[in-house]
Amino acid sequence: MMRHIPNALCVFRMLLVAPVAWLLSLGLYWETLWVFALAAVTDGLDGFLAKRFGWTSELGKILDPLADKILLVSTFIALALLGLVPVWLAATAVLRDFTITAGAIAYNAWYGYPNGRPTWISKFNTLCQVAYLLLVVAVQAFERNLDSVLTALGALVFVTTVVSGLDYVITYTRKAVTVSRERRGIA
Repeated sequence: MMRHIPNALCVFRMLLVAPVAWLLSLGLYWETLWVFALAAVTDGLDGFLAKRFGWTSELGKILDPLADKILLVSTFIALALLGLVPVWLAATAVLRDFTITAGAIAYNAWYGYPNGRPTWISKFNTLCQVAYLLLVVAVQAFERNLDSVLTALGALVFVTTVVSGLDYVITYTRKAVTVSRERRGIA
């Protein structure tokens, strides 16, 4: 029973997306900050529990990145619609996740299950995105002007998002070429 806790945390994180978007739409930034922070904590906690106690599962390998994508993409879109995040930055984050998801679906259809694991740059990108989004909401909640910090962190998010996206595309293109060559008997 305990081994299902990481998956339950992923589902809980997905369920927190609606309250985050709703609170943002109402301009309730303090509340949004707490709910989004709770969602971010569940991300770290589910990974810790899965690794520490060996509570990993095939379902968890799908749920965890899916929960991250749903939370981050939804929050980027909501904040961009409110004019709190540059549209181009939100679009970059959304495009990266769309590309990765479409690529995984295509790879699975043509070559089989991708057996992918997040790379260090992908994990760092997720951390940067979470920190950036938390800061954007915190700036609104505390009514502070941290434009230079937001600009610097936004630039880091942009760079890590692009590099992470390219890393996935290059890695899985290489894997696809290798599998394709093996199937055709080409060394």
